[in-house]
Amino acid sequence: MRVWSIGEVLWDVFPDQERLGGATLNFCANMERLGESVTLISAVGRDRRGLMALEQMRSLGLSTSGVQEIEDMPTGIATVSTGSKGEPAYVIPRPAAFDRLSIDTKLLADAKATGIDWLYFGTLLHTQPEMEYQTTELSRHLQPARVFYDVNLRDGLWNLALVQRLSLLASVLKLNEDEARTLFDLTRMAGETFSLEAFCEVWASAYSLDVICVTLGPAGCFVYDRGEVYQSPGYAVIVCDTVGSGDAFAAGFLHGYALGWPMERTMTFANALGAVVASHAGATPSWTMNEVFALAGIGS
Repeated sequence: MRVWSIGEVLWDVFPDQERLGGATLNFCANMERLGESVTLISAVGRDRRGLMALEQMRSLGLSTSGVQEIEDMPTGIATVSTGSKGEPAYVIPRPAAFDRLSIDTKLLADAKATGIDWLYFGTLLHTQPEMEYQTTELSRHLQPARVFYDVNLRDGLWNLALVQRLSLLASVLKLNEDEARTLFDLTRMAGETFSLEAFCEVWASAYSLDVICVTLGPAGCFVYDRGEVYQSPGYAVIVCDTVGSGDAFAAGFLHGYALGWPMERTMTFANALGAVVASHAGATPSWTMNEVFALAGIGS
């Protein structure tokens, strides 16, 4: 499977240290470890953080061929704190280098030459209108490649119309339960009561989605697949931090889904991978397939 992933590369800035991150990069690192062919399309600044980011990407086994260096923009950062429910909260200064990446004719020629099966993206990058335009054109150019949209709503860095437009490009959509409830509340008809199944039925119908995957934190995940619903429990682990666990889940889910695994196995594997990453420090820790399969209780 060949995947192009377009979005942010940034440094997660904690009170005591900085760690390379960004949902798109985290997703790519996990896809690479899963043995998939993945190309990261992003940008860093020509600064110390940018140089360190490129070095660390290579150490993760990621190609930097699709990562541009922007002269007059800083490499992105996200200041990380802990929310009221223990979830990570982010402050992301904009614009950053990833806001200035350019999808040029060479990139498009490379895509045509190699053939792309999936395009992955989130919301953050596309709050810049030019970036939304470029990704929309890229998705059209890459057809019949399918799109995995990982919603990831950051406070102040999204709007409903943008999410709706990006949903129209997607085959598979992934979000968490709070995000599903937020979108439901903004679009529901009078008298409608929220449920995951109600949200998925409406959103899938409105945007012609094949699959909607809703992560439920420690409770696992809920999946709507062409009218069928599934739920899979999570795994109890000692959590080190949850930064990057959702991105690992997305990688695990797409890996199993694209391989044609039964939905129950795909969900189980994705839940286990997210839990394994949460049990380690950082968004892109080292892990093994044996570790994931052992936690999931499934064979390789």
